[in-house]
Amino acid sequence: MHNPVSALGGEMFEGFATIREVGPMGMITLRCKMDEKPLATTLKKLGFSLPDQRRISHGKDRSAGWMSPDELLLILPYADVAATMEGLASGLAKTHHLAADVSDARAMFRIEGEKADQVLAKLCPVDLKTLAPAELRRTRAAQVAAAFWAQDGGYTLVSFRSVAGYVMGILRHAAAKGAEI
Repeated sequence: MHNPVSALGGEMFEGFATIREVGPMGMITLRCKMDEKPLATTLKKLGFSLPDQRRISHGKDRSAGWMSPDELLLILPYADVAATMEGLASGLAKTHHLAADVSDARAMFRIEGEKADQVLAKLCPVDLKTLAPAELRRTRAAQVAAAFWAQDGGYTLVSFRSVAGYVMGILRHAAAKGAEI
């Protein structure tokens, strides 16, 4: 296992909302049929719970997000990825599935503060007033693919690592003091 490095070295910005890059985080894309019994059993053994459609479930130090009818995004400590990949392979050995370590291909950001919703409202075509608790939304942040959810009084956003600098830039611009809605 190599030494993980976050996409932007933990970059942070203080505006009317606080923006910070979180990382490095372990992330696994898991593709399979969601109604397979071994899936829920395997996830539980690994510390995850199977989320409902368009939801994210949180455990002690890991989360499972519903990305599509046959795709989950598992978020966990970076150091636990190899063991989790082995657990998935073992638990789902008789189930058609694909598990891929995408930890180094993703970047994660936190948007926090009383007006954190205004930052996302400027960038994403989502009515944040209708965002339910534990709802995961796949969308765009400006012109790039992103997923986000409300958590701990703010929002967590995941994007591709290749556009992390761009995402941080648009988040900074949207959260600049004096740019409140």
